[in-house]
Amino acid sequence: MSKITSFLFDENEFSKIKIFEHGLNWPVVYLIEDGEELYIGETTSVATRSKQHYENEKRRKLKSIHVISDDEYNKSATLDTESLLIQYMFADGKFLLQNANHGLSNHNYFDKQKYTAKFELLWNRLREMSLVRQSLTDLKNTDLFKYSPYKTLTEEQLQIVSQIILEITESQTKTFVINGKPGTGKTILGMYLAKSLLDNEKTKHLRVGIVVPMTSLRKTLKKVVSKIKGMKSDIVLGPGEVINDVYDVLIVDESHRLRQRKNITNYKSHDDVNKSFGLGNEGTELDWVMRSSKHQIFLYDANQSVRPSDISSNVFNTLNASRYELLSQMRVQGGEAYLDFIDSLFEGEDITVKKFANYDFKIYSDVGQMYQDIKKKNDEFGLARMVAGYAWPWASNKDINAYDISIGKEKFRWNSVAQDWVNSPNAINEVGCIHTVQGYDLNYVALIVGPELSYDVIKKRIIINNEHYHDANGWRGVSDSEELRRYIINIYKTLATRG
Repeated sequence: MSKITSFLFDENEFSKIKIFEHGLNWPVVYLIEDGEELYIGETTSVATRSKQHYENEKRRKLKSIHVISDDEYNKSATLDTESLLIQYMFADGKFLLQNANHGLSNHNYFDKQKYTAKFELLWNRLREMSLVRQSLTDLKNTDLFKYSPYKTLTEEQLQIVSQIILEITESQTKTFVINGKPGTGKTILGMYLAKSLLDNEKTKHLRVGIVVPMTSLRKTLKKVVSKIKGMKSDIVLGPGEVINDVYDVLIVDESHRLRQRKNITNYKSHDDVNKSFGLGNEGTELDWVMRSSKHQIFLYDANQSVRPSDISSNVFNTLNASRYELLSQMRVQGGEAYLDFIDSLFEGEDITVKKFANYDFKIYSDVGQMYQDIKKKNDEFGLARMVAGYAWPWASNKDINAYDISIGKEKFRWNSVAQDWVNSPNAINEVGCIHTVQGYDLNYVALIVGPELSYDVIKKRIIINNEHYHDANGWRGVSDSEELRRYIINIYKTLATRG
């Protein structure tokens, strides 16, 4: 059983750590803290490591060291425990972490399940000692956990990060495009990369920005970044804000949502930024990023382009860039089989209902029953939400008492807030649209397929009923019906891969 032994973090106390039963030549995890800041580490000689930390000016001001030991610990177990503590204690928010995020990788090892169970008991002990505040279950659903730069990466992700940092240090200018389907960890990779660049001795002097085109996700990531030691919320930018500085590196999340001058809400603002860069009206948000930075990293998925204002995939395909692809599925536990099914379903290639191992997938004909089920899932797991295609007018936007979506006896309203709707108090009783959920992770999603879609049984093809598509900025100026069809299908693919 794991136990926690506490010592004063003082050079006069190190002799006590040395004679502690696991003080020398045994793998342990340790926490050094002063009530406000915290450092988490692992070692096979905590007595020696304590002295080394005490020589570090940042560490020396810390007051206590808590050694977590176990007769059954091995190096793999302590590395895993250290990684989990860094992830969860950052999300818990009681302490400001002094840790960098280098080397946090997700790996398997013998008897890992046993050590996972030990970690859950350890966390409860830390709560009893008031070293953490929240339960693991609650933390898993927080933005601070989901979008933390302290997440463990797959080997695939770590290799991409290492290669990009190497190329940035060896070149004056460079463009990178990282392609990935929904749930492959693009946002996590971007956050991890930003912190790694700011922590790395060779790159910490660089001016780094994270560009997020969607207002809601941008607000969420600003909140996360504000809790990270060495980072400030103003590192997270809207595309138009890059004009205010010159950046060494701009990391663009959801870059498929960068806009061109088409079907946008504020043409004057767009034109003013173009003018400041010496561009004509043809200038795009992609141009702004390119002109404001030496290095650009685009996190991209062409199949999540959902409006005609989104820059064409052809433009990204012609960029002179180093290209990488994320393949491992991080969100959707149905894995590649489920993603392939959603692709084929909405492309009309295969409409056979399938079952997926370890993934809860159902099709409803009764929206009322689906709503009741999603509420139960929300009570049990949290972050369960109902979403829909943009197939109904937004009446409640003008009259808060009006209902937007009527299906049989059931009536619903669209999301009442545009920013951070996923975490808003009444979200479970509302229906989210593509613009409030794109980029977010949910535990369960209940998706209403609207009347703007129907199926041609002869052609075996999903067809679009334009009169039922009510996103004005999604269709205005689009004369090509196939182009509109592509946007709407991409919306449904994106919605169906949030859970």
